[in-house]
Amino acid sequence: MNKVVDKAVSEISNLPEADQEKIGRGLLSHLEKLRRLRASIDEGIRSLNADRGETLDANCFVSR
Repeated sequence: MNKVVDKAVSEISNLPEADQEKIGRGLLSHLEKLRRLRASIDEGIRSLNADRGETLDANCFVSR
């Protein structure tokens, strides 16, 4: 495990159990969002590699 992650886990383990639970739930939620984002990015890359990309109207995109 990364040294920073080890230190964070060590620090968290010194907190009251309720705080540990809250931090753990928040971290798992964040990780799930990152996994979904990575999957979306990977799908976009596969789509572009398969020449399924579309022209983007930048002005329309910015105005949204």
